[in-house]
Amino acid sequence: MGIKIIKAGMLTTIQDLGRYGLQRYGMAVSGAMDSYALLLGNSILGNADNEAAIECTVLGPSIYFEQTQLIVVTGADLSPKVDGQPLPMWKPVLIEAGSLLSFGRPNSGCRAYICFGGGLDIPKVMGSRSTYSKGQIGGWQGRPLKEQDRIAFNHPYDGGEGSFSWSMDPRLYPDLSAEVIRVMDGPQRDQFESDSLQSFFADVFTVSKNSDRMGYRLQASPLQLKEKKELLSTAVTFGSIQVPPDGNAIILMADHPTTGGYPVIGQVATVDLPLLAQKGPEDNIRFERIELDDAQNLLKQRQIQLIKLKRAIALKYE
Repeated sequence: MGIKIIKAGMLTTIQDLGRYGLQRYGMAVSGAMDSYALLLGNSILGNADNEAAIECTVLGPSIYFEQTQLIVVTGADLSPKVDGQPLPMWKPVLIEAGSLLSFGRPNSGCRAYICFGGGLDIPKVMGSRSTYSKGQIGGWQGRPLKEQDRIAFNHPYDGGEGSFSWSMDPRLYPDLSAEVIRVMDGPQRDQFESDSLQSFFADVFTVSKNSDRMGYRLQASPLQLKEKKELLSTAVTFGSIQVPPDGNAIILMADHPTTGGYPVIGQVATVDLPLLAQKGPEDNIRFERIELDDAQNLLKQRQIQLIKLKRAIALKYE
């Protein structure tokens, strides 16, 4: 078969890079909250970029391996273990049949990704294997994983007992202790009071406990508009920072709706979405203004870095 879930963890779902091209019909993109950790994991295993993995949130699951498989754990350090022994991250590890993968105390970040060699046998729904829980589609039966779920591998491991003495340089991944999130101006930025704009870039915001994969609610001094007026609903995306009438900003995350009617004060740079996705309740963040060209250049540099990594890893599997 593949794997069997022994304990589900806090929120454990199947995710790939998301369900694109359907937002005009109101369908959320969903996908991995930290898509960079997923990309790195699939790259380390030589998988396709969009291969589905298991996203673990804060308290990871316990997973029994019914078959031997090559895996890697990336993203947050949630103290992964195999049969009680610490499991190195950012490194391909062969898990023998009959072994138990479990997680302990979170050390950094809040979302870890378990990637499997060759991927998991999960059918695509609307072009994606991602779980969209609110829509009850995708992933494993459209819901988070629970005890006794059994999921097959796409391919059994057939690489022999080869040793994997190498690992990815973890410095290629963001420092999850960083608090600064870079943002570009939102389309309604000029509608806010000048004091609120100054506060937006000077204050420390705290991620509220009332946050989820749809949106992060932030706590700080309320942001004020110059004039209260109704807006037509318009397209929003992952990282749009909306400000509802109470003045407490909401950052839209992976399961965000396709449109919104609140003024958008800023847009998180794509390159910083993985860092943001690793922030949990009570974590602090600060915003730093960045121009569109600079944001695009930073993302381009990351893409070049990823391409170089893939080329280096390809040599390991030849």
